[in-house]
Amino acid sequence: MRRTAIEQLYRWKESADRKPLIVQGARQVGKTWLMQAFAKEAYAKCAYVNFEDNEMLRHLFDNDFDIERILTSIGLATGVNVDTETLIILDEIQEASRGITALKYFREKAPQYHVMAAGSLLGIAMHHNDSFPVGKVDFMNLYPLSFFEFLDAVGETQMVALLKKNDWATVTMFKAKYEERLRQYYYIGGMPGVVATYVSSGNIEAVRAVQKGILESYERDFSKHAPTAEVPRIRMVWRSIPAQLAKENRKFVYGMVREGARAKDFELAIEWLKDAGLIYKVNRCKKGMLPLAAYEDFSAFKIYLSDVGLMGAMSNVPVQSLLEGSALFTDFKGALTEQYVLQQLITNDNLSVYYWSADNSRGELDFLVQRGTDILPVEVKAEENLKAKSLHSFVERNSGLHGIRLSMSPYREQDWMTNYPLYSALAVFSSHC
Repeated sequence: MRRTAIEQLYRWKESADRKPLIVQGARQVGKTWLMQAFAKEAYAKCAYVNFEDNEMLRHLFDNDFDIERILTSIGLATGVNVDTETLIILDEIQEASRGITALKYFREKAPQYHVMAAGSLLGIAMHHNDSFPVGKVDFMNLYPLSFFEFLDAVGETQMVALLKKNDWATVTMFKAKYEERLRQYYYIGGMPGVVATYVSSGNIEAVRAVQKGILESYERDFSKHAPTAEVPRIRMVWRSIPAQLAKENRKFVYGMVREGARAKDFELAIEWLKDAGLIYKVNRCKKGMLPLAAYEDFSAFKIYLSDVGLMGAMSNVPVQSLLEGSALFTDFKGALTEQYVLQQLITNDNLSVYYWSADNSRGELDFLVQRGTDILPVEVKAEENLKAKSLHSFVERNSGLHGIRLSMSPYREQDWMTNYPLYSALAVFSSHC
């Protein structure tokens, strides 16, 4: 499958100010596959080291940071004669003693070499490493497949091209086909292993076992890598997320994790999950004014999982309910839809994403997005419901803003708001902003 992130890697390779690149993302999101695929495409040679599997090399940086010695050792371990035409991949680098610190010396002493590093729990390791090479590395975040990447993986490249053209009349002609694929994406999600299972088997029910396996591996990580005292709290926060999002007001409530709980009880657990790339945390914004960060309310937030398919698996959503529709499933479908939209937003690093709610709790916007000098109020509807009272009220009170509603209805423009079909979300925020 083709990942759009590979285009970022080409820009990194050609950059005149290239630094060692840290690829961040949750476990099983495809970091290793992406780096190795890029190496095959763009380099004559690749020296790949996995510090989790190679116990000997975990001590590569213990004594010193002599680059010549390090490169010789990597060459001997991999069988690759390392030179400036080689991509050096240091995978699971957090498992190597002083591995993250070593990146500083590649930058300072050997900038001519192309070095990538990754790790499933690298975000956590970076927060516990006093010698992190600030300003000496580049970063790239890798996420689950977006809806467009999913369409491409299942052979629907023309559907993606049409959405990017904003030819809404033609898009509407194929509304049923887009909706069918979107419902599949809600169930399958964007984890590469899950998508690959569906592509190879064509059996949408076969993906659930793969999703459950990923969720189990995440829970094993809690016990293996988190501070022992925090493990029960991390597990409680993690398991509460589907119920948190199933509420009409999706704001995170500590009391739903444990009766009587307060912020201080679970703050570290939430940050651990965030640093591991397993959740997204979206804070409330008090006003629709530039810059949105100036009006951020850190005490109120929503938490989403990293992937819509994993959320459905965690909640045991039956495939028939999602693909065929069910009156009993209506409320949770709204949660899945909001999760889906957030995933499309988060893949665009140029966007700052918040949500808005009134101080008196009368009115809420699912998302309030800033890109550059544009502020976009966004309301998300799971079906064709065209009522948008909160969106209309917010736009009226903030002159100069134009609302965006994402729903299953076709494209429709009004003076204060434009309705876009949900399946076009990624194109809307890539071009409209």
